[in-house]
Amino acid sequence: MSTFYEVRYASHPEAVKKLGTTELRNEFLIDNLMEKGKVNLTYTHYDRYIAGSAVPDKQPLRLEAIDPLKADYFLERRELGIINVGGKGMVEVDGTTYDLGHKDALYIGRGAKEVVFKSERPDSPAMYYLNSAPAHSGYPAKKVSLSEANKLELGSMETANHRTVSQMIIGGVVSTCQLQMGMTTLKTGSVWNTMPAHVHDRRMEVYFYLDVPEGQSVCHFMGEPQQTRHIWIQNHQAVISPPWSIHCGSGTSNYTFIWGMAGENLDYSDMDVAKITELR
Repeated sequence: MSTFYEVRYASHPEAVKKLGTTELRNEFLIDNLMEKGKVNLTYTHYDRYIAGSAVPDKQPLRLEAIDPLKADYFLERRELGIINVGGKGMVEVDGTTYDLGHKDALYIGRGAKEVVFKSERPDSPAMYYLNSAPAHSGYPAKKVSLSEANKLELGSMETANHRTVSQMIIGGVVSTCQLQMGMTTLKTGSVWNTMPAHVHDRRMEVYFYLDVPEGQSVCHFMGEPQQTRHIWIQNHQAVISPPWSIHCGSGTSNYTFIWGMAGENLDYSDMDVAKITELR
């Protein structure tokens, strides 16, 4: 067996205020990603979102339906976004092969029955980060390289948040039902992401941190704007962000993170900004 999963339930913001460090991490941190030879999935009841990873080394790995889906195959009622953060690999979708280099993305729409993950070199395996959401319709599979992404330059060196946002699986680049994914890269000398912080009550989000240098960490901030909490994150770990929660972070070095979202609104700018001076 190469597929493993766990289920996370939604939490009320009042309950989260009472959680200690261990309980907070158990609720929101995903720390079992990028294990060789495994497909690891976390099924969250926030918008029925799934975040996970597949790292094929010596043998290919298949995307299998897990019990919570009650489906004959994984994408029977879902769509999937993939970003490769490892070596070169191939993803086979119903007999069609897509070559994915480092930081290339692939969208797969509802109805694809067989998805197989492969690595070009077992000693430098592909590391596929996976996000999935329920889908009401099927759209064609599409590969998006990092160079094809819609790029936004945000922040500044003066406020330590100069960053490039690469919108990869998003309207205008790829047609999806509700899934959106992209990558944000902090410039050298900048450490803050998504600042000013905001919430978007119409969709949830998952952050996956990567390119965190050895011996460095990122402090991820969450919670209501006047009741913030924090979780220390290591390389290749992810955190679930509820719709009522802010989501920002500050690292001890610059880094990259992949954001994935799902909900009832596909408008990227749909957010309620919290003033920096009003955060508590």
